[in-house]
Amino acid sequence: MRKHLRVALLTLMGTTVFSPMALAGPEVEVLHFWTSGGEAKALKVLKDDLTTRNVVWKDAPVAGGGGGNAKTVMLTRINAGNAPTAMLMLGQDIIDWSRARMLGNMNDTARAGNWDAVLPDAVKSFTKVDGVYVSVPTNIHRVNMVWANKAAFDKINAPIPKTWEEFNGLAEKFKAAGILPLAHGGQPWQDLTLFDSVALGVGGPEFYRKAFVERDSAALKGPVMVQIFSQLRALRGMVDPNFPGRDWNLASAMVMRGEAAMQIMGDWAKGEFTAAGKQPDQDYLCFPTPGSQGSFSYLVNSFSMFRQTNPDRTAGQVALAEATMQPANQEAFNLAKGSMLRRPSLIAARSKRWPISKQPSARTAPCQPSPMVTPPQPMPRRLSPIS
Repeated sequence: MRKHLRVALLTLMGTTVFSPMALAGPEVEVLHFWTSGGEAKALKVLKDDLTTRNVVWKDAPVAGGGGGNAKTVMLTRINAGNAPTAMLMLGQDIIDWSRARMLGNMNDTARAGNWDAVLPDAVKSFTKVDGVYVSVPTNIHRVNMVWANKAAFDKINAPIPKTWEEFNGLAEKFKAAGILPLAHGGQPWQDLTLFDSVALGVGGPEFYRKAFVERDSAALKGPVMVQIFSQLRALRGMVDPNFPGRDWNLASAMVMRGEAAMQIMGDWAKGEFTAAGKQPDQDYLCFPTPGSQGSFSYLVNSFSMFRQTNPDRTAGQVALAEATMQPANQEAFNLAKGSMLRRPSLIAARSKRWPISKQPSARTAPCQPSPMVTPPQPMPRRLSPIS
């Protein structure tokens, strides 16, 4: 990452990175990797809003759920002096690019929108860097989740597994019933997601924080880490031979069709189930990964704004930020994306509109929209998939 930043900074010093050529009007080019069904529906909420503001949305999608391909495109464009107006980023990348002086200053827009008051600290830590807002947050995702086919669970009368031992036992029963236990895509970021959830479930919040936030050497080399890799080895025996390279949403589709019983994936998978018309507790179940009940491993998605010299592009950035933070858009976006609202006031308002008769059952509560924005034991994933 540091090497890439040095190359980009040299390019910035040698050329005008962002073309000053006049545009026809406000526009925003968004480089992103949200290409699945649920993700596309979520983005449409923002595109439609910008249309009403007479702002042109220039879509720049790059397939690849973890964002690695999009990051490669971004670096190539920066080095060519053609950075996008906005880029979907998460985690430490936002902080690194901001401190390299590549991202713009959105403080005026944030002040007008009262972002300091409406955004929780869990979000601001990845959005406001050294006192400067450099990105606009879209949503929060819970990572440590399991998605399951209800019919498959009913077939073997399976309970919700609370421990990895129970999870492993269910896998053997699914195999005996002719059902693949686990749908997975063998891509680096998906493997990281699997590792993340197993580490939190096996080691617990304190170990997780010590090992992966503080990077304590003793924790990383200790017996708990051996247990984590042992469980990962067990999971390897639950997937099909064709898992390498599979996109995450295709693994979700395997669960929907009943070809696989479960998928370990962040709650963005909920957007795919919703887009396919599936209903919680009727078609699918979802629950925290074993051992991680009460803990959240979360990530914050944001549109990071690259520095601009053209006023039309700057105006496009402001319009995108305003559209993203607009309460009605926030609700519609997150319902489509399967994620959590990142404004506590909106969660409270939504709860008042949710009739008691429609409250979720205990085993499907995590499937419902916006359970909470500030988890009790937050585990921030600073080492994001596109780091």
